[in-house]
Amino acid sequence: METIDNTQSVNENTNGQEAVDYGAILEKQRRYFESGKTISYQERKVELQLLKAAIELHEQEILEALHQDLGKSSTEGYMSEVGLTLSAIDWQIRHLKQNALAKNHLTPIHQFVSSSQTVPVPYGNVLIMAPWNYPFLLAIEPLAQAIAAGNTAIVKTGHAAKATNAVIEKMIQMIYPPEFVCVAPGGREVISELLELKFDYIFFTGGKNLGSLVYQAASKNMTPVTLELGGKSPVVVDESANLALAAKRIVFGKFLNAGQTCVAPDYVIVHESVAKPFMAALKHEIQKQYPNPAQIGKIINESRFKHLVSLVDETKVVIGGRASVDTLQIEPTVLEGVDWDDPIMQEEIFGPILPVLTYRDFKPLMRKLASLPTPLAFYLFTRNDLRKSYMKYVQPFGGGCINDTVLHISSERLPFGGMGASGIGQYHGRYGFETFSHTKGILNKALWIDTPFRYANRKRWMARAIHKIMK
Repeated sequence: METIDNTQSVNENTNGQEAVDYGAILEKQRRYFESGKTISYQERKVELQLLKAAIELHEQEILEALHQDLGKSSTEGYMSEVGLTLSAIDWQIRHLKQNALAKNHLTPIHQFVSSSQTVPVPYGNVLIMAPWNYPFLLAIEPLAQAIAAGNTAIVKTGHAAKATNAVIEKMIQMIYPPEFVCVAPGGREVISELLELKFDYIFFTGGKNLGSLVYQAASKNMTPVTLELGGKSPVVVDESANLALAAKRIVFGKFLNAGQTCVAPDYVIVHESVAKPFMAALKHEIQKQYPNPAQIGKIINESRFKHLVSLVDETKVVIGGRASVDTLQIEPTVLEGVDWDDPIMQEEIFGPILPVLTYRDFKPLMRKLASLPTPLAFYLFTRNDLRKSYMKYVQPFGGGCINDTVLHISSERLPFGGMGASGIGQYHGRYGFETFSHTKGILNKALWIDTPFRYANRKRWMARAIHKIMK
């Protein structure tokens, strides 16, 4: 790929260290985009192939960094981050030409003679803000979709995942010049600087507090945004559920990445008639999946660790409960007898602590859950078709599973995104391409005929004809 300038613009900060001037980088990205280098879908395909090759080349480094930052095993790191990212890139490569082409549409008769098309075009220069909990996946997957759609990008990586950030920065610098893709590591100062700049699109994944600030900053320039937030995603287990399988799949989804997953089951509400056997199945599955509690991943930093420990009411712990500040690990922990007013029910937990509540009647429970801030995910374990329909068509949430947890986010054929308090917009697969594209509607009118119906000097019979044609 031809480059404009392969050096990043830098200046000196107060500590004598080099600091990147992201305003200058963004200006170079504007010129790069205006040059038309990202328009050709063949060029986009090459860039995606470079990204895939770089990931494969650095795979071991990425997995080691994920273990260092979050304690992920190589298998979990590949399954939940590297593998999903490669699958997402492959999807964009396979479908790139089809997605990038203009699409023809039927034209209404009152527009005779003309043709109608929709044309996807890139926004231009986008900002991608990634979190620390899935620091590789949630930085590189949206980047791949932004590239597929024909944009340039500045990628703000999750500051707390320092080892993974370093690998991402090294990898991106190896394959792309900064006027095409630039990685922006750093904390609040970098975020503040980036949010002062005028991007054409902002894609944010993270917490609600920072997401609100991003939304406010974007509104100053009328910049469109995608906000992938979180929330307390509930699991409902009714009396018809397969309890053993429900427990197995809940344990998988909850304790993956030590509970630091935006779509992790936040709490379980089980029908009171099956609460005891469900708790027994839950205990069995935790012991089976985590025979050594130390195998669970670690909490990202000490402040998060201490906050999570403070949420645990020791009198309600029925499984687990031990924690080590030295390793920042909390063993899989289950709380029973939890009330809606307990501190742990007032915020998204984002850790390996699972409160269990009980319910008696399904529809009152659904109304109760609907009155709460809309969650990013919703999980229902049932054999009852009416309850499945209620969950699908009535209950508000971003996305979810019936008789499973978390796995809806692994499909490139399904959109992923929040609703209400849990976010704005969606991505994955075609939805990701569309997120980073503006779709133009184009009417192409014929020159060889000009029907007189629309003009002010129309005859009376023409007015009657308009009523019939447009009725």
